[in-house]
Amino acid sequence: MSLIKFENNKLIVPENPEIPYIEGDGIGVDICKPSIEFVNEVIEKAYKGKKSIIWKEVLAGGKAMEKTGTILPDETVEILQKHIVSIKGPLTTPVGKGFRSINVQLRQKLDLYVCFRPVRYFEGIVSPVKDPQNVDFTIFREILKIFMPE
Repeated sequence: MSLIKFENNKLIVPENPEIPYIEGDGIGVDICKPSIEFVNEVIEKAYKGKKSIIWKEVLAGGKAMEKTGTILPDETVEILQKHIVSIKGPLTTPVGKGFRSINVQLRQKLDLYVCFRPVRYFEGIVSPVKDPQNVDFTIFREILKIFMPE
């Protein structure tokens, strides 16, 4: 297993890193596979077969509940803790069933707090901002602790 590491404020990426992914629920089921295929194609074109990602599915949400009886298995959390890069599709938390949000659980258990939102104007969309085509900023809603110096 080749893990991506973070050493001396740098990501160390092996030739064939293993990256876990959570398919997600709802639209996640529809977008996860094409997203992975897209990333694989980009890597193939960029590195001409010299690098690739080994994808490892981990369970959370509806699929996890169906297969393990819990919406966020300990095994998933342990695997995500070992890897510093992973992807996650949208997850639904069952309403009225006593479950805490899976997204909140993941953030708390993994100490992951990042939400990066680039902002831009789409031509033809009405905007309350003067000269919206000049908007150029990014919103960081949260901070990712793992990359912050201690």
